Amino acid sequence: MDSYRASQNNGLNGNFMNGNSVHHVSVRTRVSVNPAKLKSLRQRWNVRPSEMSKKTLNPIRAIVDGMKLTPNPEKPMIALSIGDPTVFGNMPTDDTVLQAVKEAIDSHKYNGYAPSVGYQKSREAVANFYSCPEAPLEDKDVILTSGCSQAIELAISVLCNPGDNILVPRPGFSLYKTLAVSMGIQVKHYNLLPEKSWEIDLQHLESLIDDKTACLIVNNPSNPCGSVFSREHQHKILSVASRNCIPILADEIYGDMVFPGCDFQPLAPLSSDVPILSCGGLAKRWLVPGWRMGWILIHDRNDIFGTGIREGLVKLSQRILGPCTVVQGALESILNDTPPEFYQGTISFLKSNSEICFSELSTVPGLNPVMPSGAMYIMVRIEMEHFPDFQNDVEFTERLVTEQSVFCLPATAFEYPNFFRIVVTVPEEMMIEACIRIREFCARHYRPRSQDSHELDQ
Repeated sequence: MDSYRASQNNGLNGNFMNGNSVHHVSVRTRVSVNPAKLKSLRQRWNVRPSEMSKKTLNPIRAIVDGMKLTPNPEKPMIALSIGDPTVFGNMPTDDTVLQAVKEAIDSHKYNGYAPSVGYQKSREAVANFYSCPEAPLEDKDVILTSGCSQAIELAISVLCNPGDNILVPRPGFSLYKTLAVSMGIQVKHYNLLPEKSWEIDLQHLESLIDDKTACLIVNNPSNPCGSVFSREHQHKILSVASRNCIPILADEIYGDMVFPGCDFQPLAPLSSDVPILSCGGLAKRWLVPGWRMGWILIHDRNDIFGTGIREGLVKLSQRILGPCTVVQGALESILNDTPPEFYQGTISFLKSNSEICFSELSTVPGLNPVMPSGAMYIMVRIEMEHFPDFQNDVEFTERLVTEQSVFCLPATAFEYPNFFRIVVTVPEEMMIEACIRIREFCARHYRPRSQDSHELDQ
């Protein structure tokens, strides 16, 4: 025992006895650290927000929160600013949709975790609903998400790295910028043309592309414009993407919400080579935005994405373990059993309100509405030179609340000043009343230019 201890001690001292020779070995010694010294490195609280959180900014909230919104107490408020069709209770979802969720709950099958990309049966239902010969889909091509907003987030996240740039429409949905900037991705805005029913300025779009461009976002039908691209125009968009080898994120949450006489054509079936991540969901067409059920459809017939993008989407989906399982359980019935009359009723109402709004505001001096073809919105141009009381669309819409208790969203929130957006989901009588009040407001503040006055005198 003593000789064993001696040999161990010699080993610890760096000497190892082997016969008549002594070998010196290197031994890592443990450094003793004073606990008090460690504690002194952080003597007071210093918890700071992350860089990502500081970079996250919702332009709509930033603008609206800065406005002085004090409604006229003598007039009830009419909010034409919120893109939620459920707000006024006049646009309920169909009973078959509600029944599907009730049955999913009562089955007790959907109370646990689902795969992060969604139940296979639910993904199959989405694939079957949207598949067509020109753009076939299988369950492996579908990622279920927590609303279309998360679908957009995952699509941007899988295609872009910090320092890359994406191309987004102007005017356009503000979430694209909110997400991209928070990830260190540059946003480049391409112009839409109001005089051409908000078609893309293709020359401007292509001029923005460089070697750091990772993705083109195409929103059709459009929020905030309510425009719907023709098949011909979409072919031209695809040509730009194909020439420059740029994948497309197609935000099609308002797909099929188009007015009679207008045709919605999904982008993917028109593409021969451009890979597309199409984002959609239940929120708008089925009038249940709070249910948070969205999806990504992966269209990549030429295998340009390869396995990397698909695997990336799966990994990203694992961060929150997928959307609500109860709604997933109801998804097949919702897609297959909702009657056509429900969709037709929704579209008929939106078209009627859009026509009322367009007709009324078209005759208001100083305003130029652009008639939509779908979705839930109409954009109205303000001829600011005729309203010298206001410097911009934000002041115009702010005073409209103060005097008339009508709130329209200034289009500065969509990177497009001197317009405002109206949501056409309000009850018809409220839409008519809102238009009357807007007319009164404009009549009070409108000023003809001096040359206009001179022409009238002649």
